[in-house]
Amino acid sequence: MSNILEWYEKQSDRLRLIFVIISGVALATSLTFSWTENADKIAGFDPAWIAIVLCGLPIVLGAIVGLVKDHDITADVLVALALIGSLILKEFFAAGEVAFIMQIGSILEDFTSDRAKKGISKLIKLSPKKANLFVDGQIKIIEADQVKLGDILQVRAGESIPVDGKIIEGSTSIDQSAMTGESIPVEKNPGDLVMSGTINQNGSILIEAVKTAGDSSLQRMIKLAEAADAQKAKIVRKANVWAAWLVVISLTTAIVAGTIIGNTHNDFWLGFTRAVTVLVVFCPCAFVLATPTAISAGIGNASKHGLLIQSGEALERIASSNIAVFDKTGTLTKGKPAVVKVQTLSDISEDELIKIAASGEALSNHPLAKAIMDYNKSGLYEIKNHKTLAGSGIEFEIDGKKYMVGKVQRDFKDAGKTSDAPSTNDASFSNISPDLEASSLVGLYCESKLLGIIFIQDALKENARKMVAQLKALNIRTVMLTGDNENSARYVAVQTGLDDFKASCSPEDKMNYIKNQEAQGNKVAIFGDGVNDSLALRSAFAGIAMGGIGSDVAIESADAVIVHDNIDGVPYLFKISRKTQGRITFNLCLSMIINFVAVALAISGILNAVWGALFHNCGSVLVVISAFLLLFYKGRD
Repeated sequence: MSNILEWYEKQSDRLRLIFVIISGVALATSLTFSWTENADKIAGFDPAWIAIVLCGLPIVLGAIVGLVKDHDITADVLVALALIGSLILKEFFAAGEVAFIMQIGSILEDFTSDRAKKGISKLIKLSPKKANLFVDGQIKIIEADQVKLGDILQVRAGESIPVDGKIIEGSTSIDQSAMTGESIPVEKNPGDLVMSGTINQNGSILIEAVKTAGDSSLQRMIKLAEAADAQKAKIVRKANVWAAWLVVISLTTAIVAGTIIGNTHNDFWLGFTRAVTVLVVFCPCAFVLATPTAISAGIGNASKHGLLIQSGEALERIASSNIAVFDKTGTLTKGKPAVVKVQTLSDISEDELIKIAASGEALSNHPLAKAIMDYNKSGLYEIKNHKTLAGSGIEFEIDGKKYMVGKVQRDFKDAGKTSDAPSTNDASFSNISPDLEASSLVGLYCESKLLGIIFIQDALKENARKMVAQLKALNIRTVMLTGDNENSARYVAVQTGLDDFKASCSPEDKMNYIKNQEAQGNKVAIFGDGVNDSLALRSAFAGIAMGGIGSDVAIESADAVIVHDNIDGVPYLFKISRKTQGRITFNLCLSMIINFVAVALAISGILNAVWGALFHNCGSVLVVISAFLLLFYKGRD
């Protein structure tokens, strides 16, 4: 028996849909001929049997297996009892119709169920497989999991760092976006720590392994993601949550009504007929359809607005969330450094300063260099003697003059490189605008004299502040967790009006914040776009990926995806989710009212089994229409 059920459950959705279509045609044929003299036969066979076998048999088998093997009472138990009773009464249409409606609900439910996610496997693929072991001046390529504590490894430009380590030779900039979300590479020098999974962007460096591959930052994130995925509770369909009560109530009602009517009329068969009719009209067909039809309509509505919700469970989690947590880079900001201001300190014009700096940066692939190149509109000078200064910047010559472009220290003295650099007391910088305090500062020098400073930062997305205000209007608390520094985080938080923020967060820090909030009874929905967000996306009550620039890992780890990376869709995501949940509750109440009315009519004898099946089928139609109206919701309430 269980083997038959397993076979049925493994069949493709297309085959099951074909079964339902065939059953629908068979029931229509059976109902048509029921009004003729051949009341229940066509060549000695009632077509309703097709629906009973194709749609009803799996329900009966599932109910028996659930009771015997799993000791579980589901909605299928009630349906199975109604099916068996209808067959005893030879009310084949009633039996087939109930099975037909239940299978439609099952297919819709499967259609909106969770898809298998591959986020963890993609995280694993990010783990470096090889390492360059440095021994006696020679390089030996080994498997990353063979690296031992204290081993010296070489990491060339463009390579991923295989294990957590400490730089012992060389300076470079490290792209840490995979682990921290920072959009701008971080300068690293001897003595600094580097994390596995991050990328060395510039010259070759030597690192000493401080952790093995199995204990590295990336591997720890993978293990935590697996644990979070396993602990994320699934939301059981409401029909099955209330199934035990439905079975008890329906059986009690049917038995009491059948007994009273049978004794009153001294007619056992009449009492049995009324009892079976009660079971038929009590079948939770509309009840079962209430959730999946509303979810399908809600998800369909969301998709028209560029919001892909993975499942009904995901939609329910989003609707219940009361805290929205955002990553900074790529979520609230554009994730791309851009020049926001140019400040000259000599007679040179802004355009000339940018043109000279861009000429020198033309050979660099550093994000700050690209920002300067994008800002330049004046062409390029011919340069000579271009030289990269590890950890400092670049040097080059134009018409015999020596220039240098490099990062400027926050006190504008650039580590003592020039005594001519202005101090914080300089009139030109005495009142830096607050919106520039989070900027990276790039200076242009000529013969060691600072000519000017270029302010570069990750710009806020348009409408970020409006989006936060709309969430607050929905009574949703807004928080930002970012791997970026305190200044950058504070600037974004102030500019967008966030309720709270935390800076310098590792993936594990984000996960712990989520756990702490949920321990206090809050339900956290987190929005992120990168690999570093995947752990938080899996750990949170609901995870939403910004799909326009989001990594595959983030998208696969999420419950929903904002396809076009448009944060205007964030408030609507909550609105449509909550609206759908409200419609589900309404549909459930409507289905129950219809069921109780049908039960009263069945007990009074107004409805027989066939008319009872048709009556409660009308309830199913009303529920579907109610759900269908969700497709036209526009989020104005």
